[in-house]
Amino acid sequence: MPSRVGSPLSESSLARDLQVAYNTVRNWVDVLERFYMIFSVPTWTARITRAIRKETKVYTMNYALVDDPGRQFENMVALELFRAVANWHDLGYGNFSLHFIKDKEQRKVDFLIADKNKPLLLVEAKLSETQASASLIRFQERLGVPAVQLVDGEAKLKLLRKGSQRLLIAPAWLWLARLP
Repeated sequence: MPSRVGSPLSESSLARDLQVAYNTVRNWVDVLERFYMIFSVPTWTARITRAIRKETKVYTMNYALVDDPGRQFENMVALELFRAVANWHDLGYGNFSLHFIKDKEQRKVDFLIADKNKPLLLVEAKLSETQASASLIRFQERLGVPAVQLVDGEAKLKLLRKGSQRLLIAPAWLWLARLP
């Protein structure tokens, strides 16, 4: 599973790679989720034209298992957002959920936090890119919600404005430290 972190999970492809039955892979994924070894993030499709509807990304609870630095960083951000969303939900602050966005033109945003099926925040995880992601800007304009691009390392805070929309580029360690 660590090699598939941050990518849409194809259970049929995984079954072929492991040379086992499709239902076996589905059962294994279910068991890994129940034992809190992995968690899945579904797609967000509301108000997204040509959205991919049936994909799910899988992340591991132990992101140190992931070898690729980019995937490891995305997994770390996913885990922190997953923890925060679960915490807010459990404390009764709302009906929060974590999603990702991808359309048929392969534009994507790593994460979307929603409350009661309404988008609240877009989050993009980048290792070093300090220029705003074009997909993040596009989906922010489409959904009309704030957005943040988290960068690994010592990037400076940068606030970009376009009309009434604001996009924050921030070091992940600084922004994630403020989550409950």
